[in-house]
Amino acid sequence: PTNHYLLGDEGYLGKDLAAKLKHMCYVLWTPYRKNMQGAKKHNNHQLMAVRRTIESDFALLSYYNAENNRARSLAGFQERLEVAVLAYNMAYCIERFN
Repeated sequence: PTNHYLLGDEGYLGKDLAAKLKHMCYVLWTPYRKNMQGAKKHNNHQLMAVRRTIESDFALLSYYNAENNRARSLAGFQERLEVAVLAYNMAYCIERFN
C-alpha cells in the first residue's frame, strides 16, 4: 500500500512507531495537541471527521456492552459481539428512519 493512513489517538505520538509504520508504507495519523509545533498544518479536517465518527461508534458499542464480553469461548465471544453490533445497528435504523 502507498500512503494508507492508520488513525490513532494521542497516545501513539511516539516517533519509533511512526518510523516503523512509514517503512511499511503506512502513515500514522494522530491529532496534534493545539500547543504542538505544526498542529495547524497537520490536523487534517477530513481525517478528524473520520476519527470522530469512529470514536463515537466505539462509545456507542460500549453502551451496548461490547467491551464487557465475558464469553468463555471464541464462538461465544463472536456471538455476543455480533449481538452488540446488531443492537447498535437496529437502534440506529429506528432513530434514523422513524
